[in-house]
Amino acid sequence: MATIELNLEDLRQHVGKKSVSTDVVNPGPVNLLRLALGRAEPEFKTGDPLPPAWLSLSFLPHYAPDELRRDGTPHDAGVVPPIPLPRRMFAGERVDVHRPVRIGDTLRRETELADISVKSGGTGTLVFATVVNRISGSHGLAVEDERRTVFREEVKPGERNQAPRREDAPVDVPWRRTITPDPILLFRYSALTFNSHRIHYDRTWAMETEGYPGLVVHGPLTTTLLIDIARDSNPGRTIRSYTTRARAPLFDVAPFELRGRPTADGRRCELWAVTPEGTVAMSAQVGCSAHDPAGCGLDGRARPHGHDDRRCRSDPADPVPHRRN
Repeated sequence: MATIELNLEDLRQHVGKKSVSTDVVNPGPVNLLRLALGRAEPEFKTGDPLPPAWLSLSFLPHYAPDELRRDGTPHDAGVVPPIPLPRRMFAGERVDVHRPVRIGDTLRRETELADISVKSGGTGTLVFATVVNRISGSHGLAVEDERRTVFREEVKPGERNQAPRREDAPVDVPWRRTITPDPILLFRYSALTFNSHRIHYDRTWAMETEGYPGLVVHGPLTTTLLIDIARDSNPGRTIRSYTTRARAPLFDVAPFELRGRPTADGRRCELWAVTPEGTVAMSAQVGCSAHDPAGCGLDGRARPHGHDDRRCRSDPADPVPHRRN
């Protein structure tokens, strides 16, 4: 533990480090993700708003093979310096949406390392890195994203990955959707986001080296699925913010469920990704506009003339059918 603390002091010297990158939101990857998720909705075209939580298709990592570790993650992950723990996982994020990002937009992203901290838990030493992304378009700041990644100790030979403390998920909720995270979906998402982390597609590595029971579902993919069920269940609203917290990993060994409900005042949504055992894998809070006068839904697309839905819906409507789930 003393070594970790000493290294942490060195690592914290990087807090405040920044980088700047640019990208264009192309319709091709967006429509490929639409197909990968089995969403039976119209093809995205230039000028359409990008759905919330789909920005993972932009600003893809650029690493040559010799810049990657054995697990497929980079030695030096941008503003995050090398951290002396071999495993990393998505821990959650906070997103504020100031204006929509549209297909065809040229974006500028300023990335800053906001914090590095260390904790001790039941699985050993944990290092948390917090990175803030500020994404701007031609009309100014569009999205602010604060994302946390956790770095963990290696699993000893012959040991299984220790499960975190379990929290039962709410049962009496109006919105439900079952997801089957098969290897094809995980491979396609890895390819679309240029994510070479082997826990998502290399079963031997995931099970024998890292001690998981199967392939690991991407944290950002789970986020996208949760935000999608919110926008599908709430036409006439626009997402202004959302936060997620990863509680436990999900795997491709069995289907899992998405659950959600509006808050009592109708201005927010509470969402959960639920393990096959009924416990929380990820929780989310979504903040919505009171009403979109343009008649746009949470996905930003135009709704039929005259549609008016001023509050989060409490009925289990699912207006966007899914081809695969």
